[in-house]
Amino acid sequence: MAQAIHNWQADQKADLNEPQPKQKYSSSFRVLSGYMLEHKKTFAAFIICTLIAISGELLQPYLLKLAIDDHLMVGKTDFRSLLLIGGLYLILSVTSLLFTYFQNNLLQKAGQSIVASIRKRLFDHISKLSMSYFDRVPSGSLITHVSSDTEAINQFFHQVVLSIVRDGFTLIFILVMMFQLDVTLTLYSLILLPIIAVIAIAFRSYMRKTYQLARTRLSRLVAFTAENLAGMPLIQVFYQQKEQSRQFSEKNESYFKANLREIRTNVLFNRTFEVLNNLAIAFIVWFGGRAVLDTDLAFGVLYAFITYIRLFFQPINTITQQWNTLQSANVAIQRIWNLLSIEPEVQDAPQTKKLPAQIRGEVEFRNVTFAYKEGEPVIKKLDLHIQAGQMIGVVGTTGAGKSSLISLLCRFYDVQKGTVTIDGISIKELPQAQLHRVVGLVQQEPYLFTGSVLDNVRLFDQTITREQVIEACRFIGADLVIERMPDGYDSRLSEKGSGLSAGERQLISFARILVFQPRILILDEATANLDSQTEQLINRALDYVSKGRTTIVIAHRLSTIIGADQIIVMSKGEIVEQGTHEQLLKQNGYYKEMTDYSQGKAQPIAMS
Repeated sequence: MAQAIHNWQADQKADLNEPQPKQKYSSSFRVLSGYMLEHKKTFAAFIICTLIAISGELLQPYLLKLAIDDHLMVGKTDFRSLLLIGGLYLILSVTSLLFTYFQNNLLQKAGQSIVASIRKRLFDHISKLSMSYFDRVPSGSLITHVSSDTEAINQFFHQVVLSIVRDGFTLIFILVMMFQLDVTLTLYSLILLPIIAVIAIAFRSYMRKTYQLARTRLSRLVAFTAENLAGMPLIQVFYQQKEQSRQFSEKNESYFKANLREIRTNVLFNRTFEVLNNLAIAFIVWFGGRAVLDTDLAFGVLYAFITYIRLFFQPINTITQQWNTLQSANVAIQRIWNLLSIEPEVQDAPQTKKLPAQIRGEVEFRNVTFAYKEGEPVIKKLDLHIQAGQMIGVVGTTGAGKSSLISLLCRFYDVQKGTVTIDGISIKELPQAQLHRVVGLVQQEPYLFTGSVLDNVRLFDQTITREQVIEACRFIGADLVIERMPDGYDSRLSEKGSGLSAGERQLISFARILVFQPRILILDEATANLDSQTEQLINRALDYVSKGRTTIVIAHRLSTIIGADQIIVMSKGEIVEQGTHEQLLKQNGYYKEMTDYSQGKAQPIAMS
């Protein structure tokens, strides 16, 4: 247990430390351009609303300048003019507020739509990847892609795009207004721009490192938590709570320190900008104040200029703060598109064939060799012919290749050599959608989804009616179990069907077989974890669902396959014995030893 967790943690650490492919931002975000073009009208409306909102906000200081210089400072007592300026000021404020609301809603609508499209495309792509990919990549990593990485793209639209457009236009507008008010003061103010650029560049590298450190440690913490939640029964059985708690505390403390470091960096960066802002205002007050006293500059101009200088630093600070979000989005886009670029190892042939309307269900393995890793075959030159409608039992020790055999028939993997055929047609030439309708699989641990009993039987396929589900459950004998539930077929099941016994979950999986009516049925040790009484109930269900179907039973309990038409005994990827129950007993070989052992008469032999 501890060793397994240690190995998993090492794999996680290696994955987190693996260097990311370096790409330019232009190439990273170019992939979003196609999605953005689909919403070009929305983005155009967003930019227009932004311009109106900025204009409404930044024209307000200019109105105050008019009120001060053209009315108050010259002693003009025209109340109607001041009232008009006040009314315009109110209109500009309301306009800015209203179009800021429209701007945010339009950007959110476009951004959320794009993220939803990417998330759907990502999920669809993952569901089409081959089983070999899921053998190599932990599920936690894929969950991160679907949740955290897409959320980083959402933050890109919500924060980065908003800041670039709004704050970029704000800076341009402020510079125009400042040059309009006084060219000399504006030029003096721009002296600070190189200083701001140097500070931003100096902080940028350090901020990137602190951000990446915090995100990496957070990923480790989340991954460790997910792994422990999944393995909680094992942790409690071996009383590993203290050890896992200690490791969690280490990772939690590590993330806490990295987070504090990131926060301190951001605070220092922001305060530096505030100091520069205050220095700029102090300089303008000193320089502009002298000009006002010398009557070279109007007081209203100085007031408006100070307001614009104060506003000038806000968008610069905001844009610079988006560096972390931009960095995160860039990495997220690279990871998502790297995943989307992966091609499934198992794909439909360019020219596919279709099985006839009347499928016999004849299965043949011809000289099949298969290996998960090159040079380590788990199936070796295997030949097996299963006639239509036959029940075949498959037995053997762990690692003999039993599950690999059915994985090849389901085409979870492709053989390296040889051919697997159904009714004489290679399964590589069949569309996968048709193949998976023809071949049905009942696993040792049947998986139930969060949802109603009804939807779990028909696997959310709305074309299968409620009546068909009820009829299937009645034939199997699952109706007695389901009717005891509070809401019957509408009762909600939690993840993996917790609250149901192993036998009850298995009955629901057998009902699925009846509903989908595959021509070839595979049972992968479907009765291995059941008590004797439940096993009898499952065996009765098996007798029913196997009628008229080609059935392959991988057996843990030999009693399940005594009546099989043919039994094959596997060892190290090869068929070492083959025949009926009686024939194999007469051979006095591996099968006889396994039978004696199951009855407590002998010790198992090493199948080599």
